[in-house]
Parts: sequence; structure tokens; C-alpha cells
Amino acid sequence: MTNFANWISPEILRTLGWTLLHFIWQGAALAAVFAVAVAAFRSAAARYALAVGTLAAMMAAPAITFVLLHRDSNPAVRSGAQGTLPWLGKTAQQAAVAAPSSAPAAASRTEMGMLWLVEAWFLGVVLLSLRTAGGLFLIERMRRKEIRPVGRELHERCAALQRKMGLDRVIRYCECHRLDAPAVMGWIRPLVLLPVRALTGLSGEQLEAVIAHELAHIRRLDCFVNLFQIAAETLLFYHPAVWWVSQRIRAEREHCCDDEAISVCGDAVDYARALTLMEEWRAAPALMMAANRSPLAERVVRLLELHGATGRTRMAGLGVSFVCLAGALLAGNAFLGVAHASLGNSIPSKEIQESGSVIVVRPEPASPKERSQQAPKPAPAAASQPTPKPQPSTGGNKQSYMDAMEAAGYKNLDVDELIAMKVQGVTPEYVKAMRDLGLQPTADEIVGMKVQGVTPEYVREMRTVAPKPSVDELIGMKVQGITPQYAQEMRELGLQAGPDELIGMKVQSVTPEYVRGMRATGLKPDADELIGMKVQGITPEYVKSVQAAGFKDLTCDELIGAKVMGVTPEFIEKAKKHGFQNLTLEKLIALKNADIF
Repeated sequence: MTNFANWISPEILRTLGWTLLHFIWQGAALAAVFAVAVAAFRSAAARYALAVGTLAAMMAAPAITFVLLHRDSNPAVRSGAQGTLPWLGKTAQQAAVAAPSSAPAAASRTEMGMLWLVEAWFLGVVLLSLRTAGGLFLIERMRRKEIRPVGRELHERCAALQRKMGLDRVIRYCECHRLDAPAVMGWIRPLVLLPVRALTGLSGEQLEAVIAHELAHIRRLDCFVNLFQIAAETLLFYHPAVWWVSQRIRAEREHCCDDEAISVCGDAVDYARALTLMEEWRAAPALMMAANRSPLAERVVRLLELHGATGRTRMAGLGVSFVCLAGALLAGNAFLGVAHASLGNSIPSKEIQESGSVIVVRPEPASPKERSQQAPKPAPAAASQPTPKPQPSTGGNKQSYMDAMEAAGYKNLDVDELIAMKVQGVTPEYVKAMRDLGLQPTADEIVGMKVQGVTPEYVREMRTVAPKPSVDELIGMKVQGITPQYAQEMRELGLQAGPDELIGMKVQSVTPEYVRGMRATGLKPDADELIGMKVQGITPEYVKSVQAAGFKDLTCDELIGAKVMGVTPEFIEKAKKHGFQNLTLEKLIALKNADIF
């Protein structure tokens, strides 16, 4: 979770989190409006357009909400607009004003909760994107390996049907063994896939109708709307209303193409039989649009005009939609107040002044009337007791976090730096302890040290084994898991390694045991040589075997060169068996490069 706090501004993360939460009631309200409005339309084309418009509104709502919330949380905007959103209701605005401005514990919990929420949302987006990428890979593999052009007679029949529907685009027609129903793939150069089972299992009129269905998808450019749906389902995956509206788009899209297929073939009953038959074969990737998509029963009932009790179901749906719409709007009005109060409390003030690059926050003074109303009334004094004189103020107000950080030495912090330090738990005491040790970390560095767990004790211990490590070196050593014990062991083995060498050895898994093993072979490598040998996979066993083959005086660099060139003990023995004498390392490398054996 801390990665997001380091990569993205905490203010942006907080605003994004509230945007995701706001879409819960916004998506419910838009879905309820769609459910009410769609009941007034009988045409599949009109219902389809309404569904697409609703999904577009769902995509636009979070973007608009983010912009407005971000503007409202911006100090410059709040100073001129008194921190109210233009679309907040009176109740919500009162809740925002009444929210306390000093609740650090609750604010910290809210910050952490928002960071977790954004990370969970991002993880969901990544997983769904991987699913989409897998579907695209499957389609591309199918395009390359599993299709072949249809016969000439069938191609001429498809071309005639294409001309009849007024399509003048270049469309390819291919056979596919994997699919069980005709489908369309491709956007710029569309491809109609005709499964072998459909070619042999459907009559000529039925096959013509289902091909007309697929050509209708191409003529209507449904593939681009399908891509938009996938994007909406990926970004707004957590809201059931998005999936419901997207499912309605797919259903109404199939209805529109069914209508065009009927207008071409003219026989609804025969086309319904073809759909029923293909439903039994159903298999098609989700990114493709097949003729047997969407619930079969609904399409057959619609084609044969067997509506039954759909009227009563529609009325019940309207009632539920009205209730959902009212509930979503009421919840949204109250929710806006909570969000506004939380965002407003990120900088709890009524007046913001700038002095150089430092933002100074001062509370807005109350009017004389308000002071008179808020001042506590003194208790009635007894007649025999004199009225006590007012005592001077002792200045016992709690110091703010910003003032404390200024006192610790950070006098030019912006809002994002202050929030990042507060979220990561950087306290004035922690800053003072680091400065007492002689370190002068910047705001970003002190946050990095806190995130990685660099404590004053760790700094003191590392200074006993490493000469004056810098802030970056301390963070790097802590990230790589370098402990004072590890550094001390390396020092006892005679290695005068600095922070960079320690980090390099730890990254390459140079352990004290590895160093002792190399020392046992007679070598005395330094830190850089140990790193180089470890990178090339040189083990103490390798060194001993090379020495046993007659090369006892090789240096560390020569051993690294031999290993890189592939000179192994087995290769040395093979050269000796062929009668080569007085071999040097250079001659062995030359033999290896010439590929003599």
C-alpha cells in the first residue's frame, strides 16, 4: 500500500477513493433511471441507444465527480469558494460545516482506508485487463491457425447477401472448426467465421439468416461499442449496475441484429429454429459476437411474439426502479456531506494565506456576536466572595503537526509533502533523532527512511561497521536486508566493504560461508572480486577442480575469464587427453573459441 502513497499524491489517492465510493450511489441512480426510461420504449434500437447512453453516463460520472471533488479539496479554490460543492444539498453542506476540524486519529484511519480501497480497485482493473488480453490472444491465435477461406460457391452467396444489405466494405468469410455458430471478429478488416457444423447442420435459408445477423453487427459497428463495454466493465467492475446495463446492451444489440436478419430472410419461425439448434452447440470467445449470444428463451419469445406476462413483470420492475432511484438519491445527498467533510479536513481552515513557499493556515476569527454566543457564562458568585480576576493565558494549546515539523527543521513543505509525512508516521521526534545523528534528509528522504524501517538504532549500529553511510545508502542497505551482524561478519573476514560493496554482495547472495569457502582455496578476493565471481557462478568447488587440473596460480580475474569463456575442468581434461602439453589459460580459451573438440 505504501507504494501508492509514494508514487501518487495522497490528495489524488484520497479524491480517487471518494470518487469510487460516490459511484456506488451514482451507478445505482443511473441504473434506476434507465430501468424506468426503458419501459417506455418498444423498439430494440431505441432501447439499445438508451442502454449505451446510460453506460456512457456511468463512465462520465466518476470523471466529473473526481474533477469536482479535487477542485473542492484544492486550498486555492476553497479559500475563494468557502469549501462548498455546488451540487451539495443543504443537509450535506451543514454536515460538512459541522464536521470537527481536529480529528487526527479518524483522519489517519480514513487516509489508510482510502489507500487500501484504491489499491484493491487497481488490482481488480489489472486482473480484468489480463483477462481481456487473454481473450485477444485467443482470438489472434484462432485467426492465424484455425481458419481457412470458404468455398467459392458459399463466398458468392455471402457476397450477394452483403450487397443486399448495402455493405460495400471488404469482408472475409472463413471456416472455423472451433466455433459452433457464426461469429464476427476484427474491427478495421472484419472477418465472418462460419463453423463447419453450421454449414452442415443448417438449411440454406437458416444459414443465410444467421450470416445476415453477423453482417448486421458489422454494418452497425457493434465491435466498437463492445470494446467500450469491456473498458467500462474493467474500470467499474465493482458495481453490479454496470454489468447489468452492459448485459442489457448485449441483449438489445442481438435483438436489433435479429430484426435485420428477419427482414432479410423473412421467416421468423425458421430463424428461431436455427437459434435453438445453435444454442446446443454454443461455444465462442467473449470478445467475439456470435449469432447465438444472449439468453435464447428471451430472443425466441420475442421473435415469435409470445410475450405472456411481460407486462406485469415490467410494471413490477418500474416500481422497484422508483424505490431504488429515491434511495440512491437520498443516500447520495448524505454521502456527499461525509465526503466533503473528509476532504475539507485535509487542511482544516477557513482562510489560507501563502508566505513564500510556505502555506500558513490560520483559523477564521469569529465575529463579536459569535464570540458572545460561544463564550461560557460565568457561574453566579456568592455575595460574600469577590469576583476572581482573569488569569493570563498559559499558551496550553496543542501544537499542530505542521508547526511541529517546522520546529524540527522542515520550513518549506508543501501540502503533498506534509500529507505524505503524516500518512507514513513521520513524527517530529523521529526527525529530531535523525538530525541528532548528523543526517539532514529531505522530506522525500525522511519518508523513504520511515517506509523502509530505518530507525535511529539501525543508523548507529551501521555506523560501527560502515564509514558514515548517507541517507540513500542507509535506505538501500535496509531494502536489501543488510543487518549490522552481516556487515560485522564481512568485516571480521577482512573485507573493508563500504555501503555500496555491502549492497552489491547482499544482492548477489555473497554470504560469509561463500567468502570462507573461497579463502579455503587460497584466494584472497576483495568485495568486487567476490561479487564478480558470484555473478559468474564460480563456486569453491569449481576453483578446486580447476586447481586440481593443474592451474593452481590463477587469479580471481583469470578464474572469472575462464568461467565466462566456458573453460571447465572437463574441457581441460579433454585437451590433455588429446596430447596437448604446457597448456596456459590463454591457449585453453583459444581452443574453446575455435571449437576444436
